[in-house]
Amino acid sequence: MDIMSIISAKHDIQYHLPLIGDIHAKSPLAYRTTRALVSVANVTQMAFAEAYINGVEVPDWLLRSFFDTSMPIIFKHFPALQTPYEWVLKETDQVAEGSRDLMKIQYDLPQGMLNRMLGDGKLIYPKYSMGLWEKGATNLEQSQMHMIDDMIEKLDIQDGDNILDFGCGWGGVPNYILSRFPNCRFTGLNLSHQQCEYMRLKMQDPESYLSSGRFTLVEGDLNDTQFDEQFDKIISVGVFCHVGNLTHSFRKLASCLRPGGKFFLHIITVRTPNNISSVYTHKYIFPHGRYWSFDSIPTYNKDFRTVERWYLNGMNYSKTMTRWLANFDDSYTDVEDLDYGIDFAKFRRIWRLYLIWFISNFASCDGEINGNGQFLMVHA
Repeated sequence: MDIMSIISAKHDIQYHLPLIGDIHAKSPLAYRTTRALVSVANVTQMAFAEAYINGVEVPDWLLRSFFDTSMPIIFKHFPALQTPYEWVLKETDQVAEGSRDLMKIQYDLPQGMLNRMLGDGKLIYPKYSMGLWEKGATNLEQSQMHMIDDMIEKLDIQDGDNILDFGCGWGGVPNYILSRFPNCRFTGLNLSHQQCEYMRLKMQDPESYLSSGRFTLVEGDLNDTQFDEQFDKIISVGVFCHVGNLTHSFRKLASCLRPGGKFFLHIITVRTPNNISSVYTHKYIFPHGRYWSFDSIPTYNKDFRTVERWYLNGMNYSKTMTRWLANFDDSYTDVEDLDYGIDFAKFRRIWRLYLIWFISNFASCDGEINGNGQFLMVHA
């Protein structure tokens, strides 16, 4: 074969194998070829994960070395391999996908375990989202305070604001903001019954700012909830990884925001051409979870307009998850007898694999590809 034939063949392979870049920009044959290779990657990923979960011994150092080596290559050169399902690539019909499964698998776990892993302080309740380490935080609680302080500044929260927290978790963000602004009011919307039970206890605790009379808790789904008032500000931290339809979600939240109000969205995001997910996290950690491309969020703004956005380096989340893993391991003897619905040894392996993997994920490429996106929006 002459040199021109070799070059032509290589060109054809690259054209029909669009593992690099936006797979929609290639030919139908290229798209089908990519999806076939993704299927192989899915099977390989789950075979390895299931073997580890079921007891195959792999030292932590070897897991870290594997992820530290492979993830930068995949992020930089083969991002399409991280799109395991067709639905990850686009919006779906549902605002909240697999929400009941998500509560069972992720957020209705034993509270004792979550408290120990995530931290449970006087101001910062368990908070399952990134801590900000760039401003000199020396521990997990301080990093979470810095993250909320940064959000307060970007959203320009003023004393007296009436704020909606969509997906308020265990109430850590409202509690901290209420401690700083004595005239603010908060409404927290949450689908997790266990998280709501945690907050209801705090609403009876005189040491908690959730008991101040300035916090209202709504247990329910955004789709079904109607509010009697509009809000000055809306916050959503982390929830939109579980939202399948940004357009419908933004429309609903826009109806809750008063004219002149602001919406602040904080979400895990990737700076790749496509949204990404994982067959492993879909099964064991985040049912129907997807990480939206950083550039995709503003494109769904029909009812909002993005006025400013920020990318927060993934090293912040990597350091946060490093602390979570250490807390998880340190609490082993205190939490092993709690009810996880499965054998604790298996549960522990599921979560340790997830944490070790994502510590590397967020640190890959110096944190410049997989991190957090923040978007400040107003009515369109």
